[in-house]
Amino acid sequence: MPDGLADSNLTYPEIMYDADIHYMQRCLAIAQMGRYGARPNPLVGSVLVKDDVILAEGWHEKAGLDHAEIMVLKNAGDKARGATLYVTLEPCSFTGKTGPCCDALIEAGITRLVYGMVDPNPQVSGTGLERLCAAGIVVEGPLLESEARSLNPGFIKVMQTGMPYVRCKLAMSLDGRTAMASGESKWITGPQAREEVQRYRAMSGAVVTGIETVLNDDPGLDVRSDSIRCEQPLRVIVDSSLRISPQAKILQMPGNILIATAESSEELIADKKSDLDNDRISILSCANSAGKVDLERLLRHLVEEKQCNDILLETGAQLAGAMLEAGLVDELITYIAPKLLGSDARPLFNLPGLKHMAEQIELEILEVAMVGKDCRMRSRVIGAGWSLLSLK
Repeated sequence: MPDGLADSNLTYPEIMYDADIHYMQRCLAIAQMGRYGARPNPLVGSVLVKDDVILAEGWHEKAGLDHAEIMVLKNAGDKARGATLYVTLEPCSFTGKTGPCCDALIEAGITRLVYGMVDPNPQVSGTGLERLCAAGIVVEGPLLESEARSLNPGFIKVMQTGMPYVRCKLAMSLDGRTAMASGESKWITGPQAREEVQRYRAMSGAVVTGIETVLNDDPGLDVRSDSIRCEQPLRVIVDSSLRISPQAKILQMPGNILIATAESSEELIADKKSDLDNDRISILSCANSAGKVDLERLLRHLVEEKQCNDILLETGAQLAGAMLEAGLVDELITYIAPKLLGSDARPLFNLPGLKHMAEQIELEILEVAMVGKDCRMRSRVIGAGWSLLSLK
């Protein structure tokens, strides 16, 4: 129980009614309706119930628009009085772009609230529940907390650590190769897997790649899908020496671009910016002691200045290996194609620092599924204390 939540109206029952679980599962499902629009805000789903009848449903559709609870109340009108509200995330208690949801719930006259998880935002973190309890509303939860947490790993991690949740997307042959020795890589995986990657891009605040991938593959890395409507994620290019060409395809696609460089010369950066001649492009100078881009500093910048909670890393073996070795990757999404490319083909990661078995990077497999003819494996890096403790 969070500190300060000892009010008699707030309960944490070990066993919830089957109906409560059913309605919370519905909340979890409809929260996904905001998957491509809510960022950087969390996904939230809510259901209003009275006498075992659903009166209204709501979800957070887009940042700046109504929260899930407010959508429910607007849809229900006067019917909300005396009802139970189910919601995946604790109602907010502060005024941001919208007013406090807990105040609206009190005014609407609900008598019971069942929540999935406490809000990790320090501005809320239990205060919304306290306010509802003080108003005489029965508050119960958390319910299906692990499932509620899994909706928003980026939001939770940012609130707890200041760092984003990084997914590294990989595509490889059955023998662990990503491209032929020449660099040829189109296409290892099939169309269904490539379409799924569009969804991962759409749900991310930023897509990060390296300059070698840009020079070798000339990708666009934008969201290209007739079935997805979203704002284009920020595309980030790690380019230590500012080698990118103004003609690169990634610079021609819609959406904003951030180039992270180790160059510190203001004159050189200004010349490159003039050469690129594109108002959508910004350049961040952030070098580490080795004269490379400081990857941790870059990720913090993406959180603090760009409000990117979820990052998708789509890059080659060198940058992927550097991110993994630095402990900056939370999850691997690996598409395995039923093909063999041979021992001369390029490897999945460049990890020269690993010399002994004791140095191995261990993974926890979360999910294995078929996507067309390819196999998708989701795995989490073991040893990153935050992910193990905070995401059940």
